[in-house]
Amino acid sequence: MKARKATRSEDSLKAYFQQIKTTPLLSFEEELDLSRRIMQGDELAREKLIKANLRLVVKIAKAYASTDVSFLDIVQEGNLGLIKAASKYDYRRNVRFSTYAAWWIKQSIVRALSNKRRVIRLPHRKEEALKKIQKTYYTLTQRLQQKPTVDQVARELGMAAEEVGSLLNASSAIASLDSDENFESGTLMDMCEDYTYDPDSELIKKSMHEDTMRFLEHLMEKERQILLYRFSFYGGKKYTLKSIGERMGISPETVRQIEMRAIRKLREHADELREYVYQ
Repeated sequence: MKARKATRSEDSLKAYFQQIKTTPLLSFEEELDLSRRIMQGDELAREKLIKANLRLVVKIAKAYASTDVSFLDIVQEGNLGLIKAASKYDYRRNVRFSTYAAWWIKQSIVRALSNKRRVIRLPHRKEEALKKIQKTYYTLTQRLQQKPTVDQVARELGMAAEEVGSLLNASSAIASLDSDENFESGTLMDMCEDYTYDPDSELIKKSMHEDTMRFLEHLMEKERQILLYRFSFYGGKKYTLKSIGERMGISPETVRQIEMRAIRKLREHADELREYVYQ
């Protein structure tokens, strides 16, 4: 039974690979032209851009191949990311579609694998904490020229070592940073790939910042300025209600009321940025 199922799966993969090979690749100029047409509502252009990049999904999916999830399932999850990327690709950024789409494809695959492999799905905040641990691990590895310990990572993040260890134990693929701790076997490198240098992620960060600024155009000037001060858009510093009031010549209470009014307005348009956020 298992042998027949494996054979059918392999045949399906071969048929899929043969099918996507028939679609020619696009030049950069063709990608930009399709983006223009997509932004004008041309669904045929969007479909063409997606079909021409199905091979990109397969290439990226190979890095996530495993025995516990079928490769075809991984590819299909990547295709969902590709579809999102095709809808959001903007020719005005003047970058190849593959560079832009890679982040969306990887995110779609990683989220799906995380949900399927994990016995208990972690809350969003813990997922974000695990990402910070991973990023700090690789940063310290480069700085120290050796693998950091749990204590070193915890100290860098300002977290308790027990909390870091608990989060690592909660993830399915890893448990510890070094062999001296009493966590399960494995290393942080098993959790996800090294993103310390990741051009597509940098592009997405830039895109998200640009989209956020356009998103804030729904607000009046004073509302927009207050949110920019409150949410660290100026030099990474979060300003207090009092300091903003002093800069703008209004009371802290007025600042608070304007901030709440602005947030209520933005909620009406939240879908514009929702896809950037880990669900």
